[in-house]
Amino acid sequence: MERTTINPWTWSADLGYDQGEVVSGHTRTLYCSGQTAMSADGEPQHADDMAAQLALSTDNLEAVLAEAGMSLANLVRLNVYTTDVDLLFQHYGLLASRLAAA
Repeated sequence: MERTTINPWTWSADLGYDQGEVVSGHTRTLYCSGQTAMSADGEPQHADDMAAQLALSTDNLEAVLAEAGMSLANLVRLNVYTTDVDLLFQHYGLLASRLAAA
């Protein structure tokens, strides 16, 4: 088994975690860390804009997948956590449409 870290940005390594990790051998699997609305420098973005947070979080997930040679089409599980479920549901179509397009 071989493990390869995936870090499109370096700020998370300074905090002690990787954005993703590919585990290969007989099969190849990528385990992604949680993605949030963070800039490439690790700065939180869009504090009061759920739609923009959801879009940027998805962009960041796609960047991790792309660095591993994958896309949203390769996802087998996606957990979404929020502090405001009602507000998330108002904008969930943004994520759903990107997943459907994949």
